[in-house]
Amino acid sequence: MHDFPYTPTMNIENLTPTQLRKAADLQEKIEELQHELAELDGGEIPIPFFKAKQGPKPGKRKMSASAKAKIAAAQKKRWATFHAKTKPAAKAEKKGPKKRGMSAEGKAKIATAQKLRWSKVKAAKKAEAPAKSEAKPGKRKMSAAGRAAIAAGARARWAKIKAAGKTSL
Repeated sequence: MHDFPYTPTMNIENLTPTQLRKAADLQEKIEELQHELAELDGGEIPIPFFKAKQGPKPGKRKMSASAKAKIAAAQKKRWATFHAKTKPAAKAEKKGPKKRGMSAEGKAKIATAQKLRWSKVKAAKKAEAPAKSEAKPGKRKMSAAGRAAIAAGARARWAKIKAAGKTSL
């Protein structure tokens, strides 16, 4: 550890947060031990050095509305000058290099090449597609004559059932 004792004149600005916590813990332990020692001796309990030096707490200072307005105006002015200096440079950096465009002739060539490619793809799909005469899986269609034959058969069955006297199935 350190070969020097903690003294109240030690500069706490140079300490890390961990060191500050450790120093505060050690200080509390020292106070507790001094308190116990004083109780054993029956003497006065010593007041810690940092508590003895503190005076009464100063009252809360209030700032007038005019002072707040002056501070706000000054800050706005500072920001305005800051932004005035940095905006043109920032815009130039954001744009980056100029983008190259494409001529109308180049666009037309690409469009015609793409149309040619798609027409070849569609022609290949048509060649692979089955003819209409071949049966396709999915919904089947019935001819009008077929529907009429089925309807006539159903009517004949119902007539036969009614003639037999059976009204319920």
